[in-house]
Amino acid sequence: MSESVDTYHPGLEGVIAGETAICCVDQGRLLYRGYDIADLARHASFEECAFLLLHGELPTTEQLALFKQQIDGERELPGAVVDVLRAIPRQAPMMDVLRTGVSLCGNFSSAKSQGRSSLLTRAVRVLAAVPSLIAARLRVLDGKWPLEPKPGLSHAGQFIYMAFGREPTELEERVLNLTLVLYAEHEFNASTFAARVCTSTLSGLHSSVVAAIGTLKGPLHGGANEAALSLIEKFQSSAEARRWVEEALAHKQKIMGFGHRVYRNGDHRAFILEPYVDELARMRNEQWRAEVYHAIKETVWAKKQIHPNVDYPCGLVYHFLGFPSDIFTPLFVMARVAGWCAHIIEQHVNNRLIRPRSRYTGAPARAFVPLTER
Repeated sequence: MSESVDTYHPGLEGVIAGETAICCVDQGRLLYRGYDIADLARHASFEECAFLLLHGELPTTEQLALFKQQIDGERELPGAVVDVLRAIPRQAPMMDVLRTGVSLCGNFSSAKSQGRSSLLTRAVRVLAAVPSLIAARLRVLDGKWPLEPKPGLSHAGQFIYMAFGREPTELEERVLNLTLVLYAEHEFNASTFAARVCTSTLSGLHSSVVAAIGTLKGPLHGGANEAALSLIEKFQSSAEARRWVEEALAHKQKIMGFGHRVYRNGDHRAFILEPYVDELARMRNEQWRAEVYHAIKETVWAKKQIHPNVDYPCGLVYHFLGFPSDIFTPLFVMARVAGWCAHIIEQHVNNRLIRPRSRYTGAPARAFVPLTER
């Protein structure tokens, strides 16, 4: 066997599986196309980040206006898609609904070629469709008909309007926009890699996005923000939270929202988002939840020296914004679909079928035994 086959890395940990110009993730920085995430979080809208990821450069004023117009032009869902959203059983998880919805929307895409321009057109359609699908499903579950988009709102503001029938406050829009920027891209994570594998077969953009959604649905990749909120909601006080965490860690129980495969010195995105935990807690008069949040974080650090990842503050932030927990991971999709589409396009432009080898651990070669002799 060749050395490449003999060298086994469980979970592909540490393996360089490809090259990308889209995102850099390492201990000291997180860059989108060379721009530091802290600068983007401070200054950029999600639409600017999406344009950057898809096109390689930040947009001019004119380019951004056109990009927003293109997204707005694709927000309204076909009637047949809404009919399916109404037919899906109420108990279906929102990630399953979103997976089905994106797949269905692919059947209404008129772009057929696989060129870069066509892929960009489809990327805009998926960017627009994801928040519309989430919002429409929420409306359907509430016994209401989906709302038509309201021109002129930001991507974050548009979602809040279409989901809840009101325009967002300045703080709501700013915080949701921030989470979208922070979640928009993160190199070769499991869902992005799944999208690139699917793309490498020339399956198509919608198929690759559906593959990514299916991968993100798994609790070891997505869903940590929802699990983090569930943990925080178990406790009524910081003292109770500390006792539980100490006992859980003593029994080697995993605490959701902590640790990261790449980061060892802390997740840059968590540091950026965390100040809003306290601000929103004060606004909602739920400071006790923030106290529980900090108690859990401090105890995990004291006992294990493990930092939280971005999902830990994000779960509580989304709760404070009034979002149901079933849409936390779909909101992750609403952001990450920009990064997925950028990777899909990059993979397609310089494609090679992704086909790794495996190390065989089965029985040695053996002779076939006829049925009558077994």
